[in-house]
Amino acid sequence: MLKVGVLGAGHLGKIHIRCLAGLADDYQIIGFYDANTETAEAVSKEFGIPAFSTIDELISAADVVDIVTPTLNHYECATKALKNCKHIFIEKPITETPDQAKQLIKLTEEAGVQAQVGHVERFNPAYLAVKDYVKNPMFIETHRLAEFNPRGTDVPVVLDLMIHDIDIVLSMVNSNIKKINASGVAVLSDTPDIANVRIEFDNGCVANLTASRISLKNMRKTRIFQRDAYVTVDFLEKTSEVVRMRDVENDDDPFAMIVDLGNGKKKQIYFEQPDALKTNAIQEELRSFAGAINKKHQVSVTLEDGYRALDVAHQILEKINLNLNVIA
Repeated sequence: MLKVGVLGAGHLGKIHIRCLAGLADDYQIIGFYDANTETAEAVSKEFGIPAFSTIDELISAADVVDIVTPTLNHYECATKALKNCKHIFIEKPITETPDQAKQLIKLTEEAGVQAQVGHVERFNPAYLAVKDYVKNPMFIETHRLAEFNPRGTDVPVVLDLMIHDIDIVLSMVNSNIKKINASGVAVLSDTPDIANVRIEFDNGCVANLTASRISLKNMRKTRIFQRDAYVTVDFLEKTSEVVRMRDVENDDDPFAMIVDLGNGKKKQIYFEQPDALKTNAIQEELRSFAGAINKKHQVSVTLEDGYRALDVAHQILEKINLNLNVIA
C-alpha cells in the first residue's frame, strides 16, 4: 500500500483527501500540510488525520505526494518531492510556466518515479463512454461556462477553466497546431474572465473553444464532428450521445431515419447513448495513478500532456494580450 501525503487542504485538497480515504486498498493517508494553521486544525479534526508542520516532513514520510496547492506553489512543491524521489500527483495546470513544466519532466526522469497531472475530465464517465467512438475528428466545439466565483480569479479563465478543454482536444487530435486565434475580456477581475479561441491543426481539424466564469448558468459541453459521425459530451450532466451515419443497403424499415443525399445515395442515421458509469472522476484518476505506480506502466495523463496543455494555454494568453494591446 502506498503512503500518500496531501499538500494543500483547501476546497480541492479536502476533496482529494476524501477520495483518497475511499481508496483504502491503494493508499494509506499519512496526513497533509497546509500553510493556514486554522485550516489545518479544522481539516485534521474533520478527517482524523495529522497535519504536518512542514512540507519537508510530509515529503520525507510519504511514498506519494499529492500536490493540491495553488498553482503558484506547484513547481516548488513538486521539485522538493522529486528531489526526494517521491511519486507525485499534481493538479492542473501543472505549473505556472511551460519552462517550469519542462524542468519537472527532467527531474522526474532523473528520479525514476511516476508523475501524473490532474486533468480530471479525462476520467469523466461521459467522456470515457464515447472516447473510443472519436476517430480523426475534423471539427470540435467546446463551451465551458461557470457562474462567477471569486475562488480561482487569481489566474485567467484560460488557465482556470479552458485548460480542461485544451487538454481534451489535444488528446483527441493527432496533429500539430498550425495556428491559434484568440480574444478575451477582463470583466470582473484583473485577468480575462471570458475567452474564445480557434485552434487550427496541420491535418485540417479546427477546434473552437469558449470559456467564461461570468455566465448566468453552468455549462460544460463538447461537440465533435468527424466523417459519418457526431459525438456530444456533457461533462457537467455526465451524459453523451453518438450520432452515426451508414450507407443504406435497403430502406424497407419504415421506422429507419433515412437521409436522401441525391444521385441515388442514401444514409441511415443511428442514435446511440452509451451508458456512463457512475464514478467519481477525481477518485478514478487517483486510483489509476496507484495502478501505474504498482504495475510500473505509463500514467494516464503524463507531465508531457500537462506541459502541452499549459504551453497552448500560454500561446492563447499571448494572443489575447496582443489583441487587447491593439484595442487599447
